[in-house]
Amino acid sequence: MTDPAWTRIKNDGIVLLLQIQPNASKTEVTGLYGDPPRLKIRVAAPPVDNKANKVLLAFLSKKLGFPKSSFEIVRGMSGKTKDVFCRSLQKEALFKLHDS
Repeated sequence: MTDPAWTRIKNDGIVLLLQIQPNASKTEVTGLYGDPPRLKIRVAAPPVDNKANKVLLAFLSKKLGFPKSSFEIVRGMSGKTKDVFCRSLQKEALFKLHDS
């Protein structure tokens, strides 16, 4: 498996390059966005009081099967373009996210 363009593989995990759309009717992956590509995720929460970030991390945790504590937003806390690091994530698990 080649590394998806919307990831950065690290020794201790993977950084997910994401484009977030808050205020959606449901939280879901919608595909790739932009160049270089980011994985676009619609989030069913408003972008206020950190609500969209919390829903995003809970969604990633559930889809990838890792505890919420494994995820950290390392870039873009208040923007739509986010880099999210997941400790110990292996690239094989990314199929669960992108193919959903």
